[in-house]
Amino acid sequence: MRVFIIISLLFLVSCKTTEHITVGESKLGLNEYQHRTVLKEYVGVDPRYTEWCAAFVNAVLKESNMTNLHDINHVAPLMARSFLDWGEPVDIPQPGDVVVFPRGNSDWKGHVGFYVGWQRTEDGKVYWKILGGNQKDSVSIDLYRSTKALGIRRHKYGYGQEFRNND
Repeated sequence: MRVFIIISLLFLVSCKTTEHITVGESKLGLNEYQHRTVLKEYVGVDPRYTEWCAAFVNAVLKESNMTNLHDINHVAPLMARSFLDWGEPVDIPQPGDVVVFPRGNSDWKGHVGFYVGWQRTEDGKVYWKILGGNQKDSVSIDLYRSTKALGIRRHKYGYGQEFRNND
């Protein structure tokens, strides 16, 4: 009986870990020009004037009833690199993990999205498939060099919205 309960709990936890990917995928194709109002309402910033990749990740996590940067009162919830403070660090990504990349040559700019898979190109380079906002001005799945990732973060169960009273 004890083994059955443990297996059941592991199954339930594994199901919840990718619910946010389904939520994010439901937004695929939203563009900051044709869908500006919809995106502005969803992410809480005007996508035409604000870099909105972190706002998108926060919104997806919130809709999925998972902890986001606003919930932990992060001082910079709209900065991609702030997600390096979220969840738990891991070395090997799994679908649903949050991945942070640099942007340009700045030490504070970045890009953030959800890992959904990988592919190897003909020249042997590995790219990660990242579901995110503000990727070519829209919600899309785009390829990013795995070697460029600044950090991979996994949702930390035990804190956040799943234990809040959502009255």
